[in-house]
Amino acid sequence: MNIFRILGDVSHLLAIIILLMKIVKSKSCAGISGKSQILFALVFTTRYLDLFTNFISVYNTVMKVIFLICAYITVYMIYVKFRKTFDSENDSFRLEFLLVPVTGLSFLENHSFTPLEILWTFSIYLESVAILPQLFMISKTGEAETITTHYLFFLGLYRALYIANWVWRYHTENFYDQIAVVSGVVQTIFYCDFFYLYITKVLKGKKLSLPMPV
Repeated sequence: MNIFRILGDVSHLLAIIILLMKIVKSKSCAGISGKSQILFALVFTTRYLDLFTNFISVYNTVMKVIFLICAYITVYMIYVKFRKTFDSENDSFRLEFLLVPVTGLSFLENHSFTPLEILWTFSIYLESVAILPQLFMISKTGEAETITTHYLFFLGLYRALYIANWVWRYHTENFYDQIAVVSGVVQTIFYCDFFYLYITKVLKGKKLSLPMPV
């Protein structure tokens, strides 16, 4: 395990903690896409089924369990505990537009045609687009709370660090996973505009706002 992988995991965990703290402290899930959180919970569920079949390390197991627990706590907070604050009107992205092609692609392009491998591949493809409902919601409302932008920044940073991790592993271990790399690059591209706005606005103390869609 290299420093980029560790920093990527830390950034990912920090993003989730920031989101949960935002919900708990404000007792509100306003501005947060419940649909994106459902997709992330589905990502972790289908990816970490190997918890029951394959032990890699204590670190690996602990991180998987933490991500699973946090994902479902977040979904519970949005749809149960603080459901009255959930903005369902603006969280209107059609999930079938993501789930159908991702499911089809996971059957067509995978490392081996076995149930666990197909589900793992599904999780990789789905993670690359799971943030789209959140970005769509921000574009629809025209703005995002500062704490939500911090969450998105660290989530995007996690993917960028994982790209560095793959580059490092390719040069030091001659390891290359085309499915993970291509999906990770696609996911990072979705964050590019957001990174620019985060650096030029949020870090300067300004509120992130976007032009309202016509």
